[in-house]
Amino acid sequence: MTDANRLVILDRDGVINEDSDDYIKSPAEWIAITGSADAIARLNQAGYTVVVATNQSGVGRGYYDLATLDAIHTKMHHTVESAGGHIDGVFFCPHAPEDDCDCRKPRPGLLDQIRDYLGYPVTGAWLVGDSLRDLECGLARDCRPVLVRSGKGERTLARGLPTPLADIPVFDNLAAFAHHLTS
Repeated sequence: MTDANRLVILDRDGVINEDSDDYIKSPAEWIAITGSADAIARLNQAGYTVVVATNQSGVGRGYYDLATLDAIHTKMHHTVESAGGHIDGVFFCPHAPEDDCDCRKPRPGLLDQIRDYLGYPVTGAWLVGDSLRDLECGLARDCRPVLVRSGKGERTLARGLPTPLADIPVFDNLAAFAHHLTS
């Protein structure tokens, strides 16, 4: 597929799986949000490429290592596959905030990695997140940001969205977004 209009970029924590202010530090702590794996399968069946772009500063902070992160992502892949779907790529920033990297959202480095991996611009892709930094990252590369109320989404809404994001679509969760997009 070579059309960014058929690309959905998902944040991980709070969108696909339950979030935690204490970080998701093991596969046992990774718990899919009800309906999220089915939502990804529904998007796939409708012809969408689905990738994940996630900040994982727990690696940079020393809370877990890359092998553990890989095990968490393996569980995520298996969960989605058991629902009949697949994730075409997982892109993550392992850095702590003080590392000042270009891949930590809201900076768009992860989107540039996705562009390079897929071989086409991400302009016009859907970007689904639960935090302001997810949405700002999407705007930086002219994606179509979508906020979900799951995870930290309610907190994000309560703080108010800045003008460029004031009119973006808001859904209860990934399942509601996928239903809207594919109906």
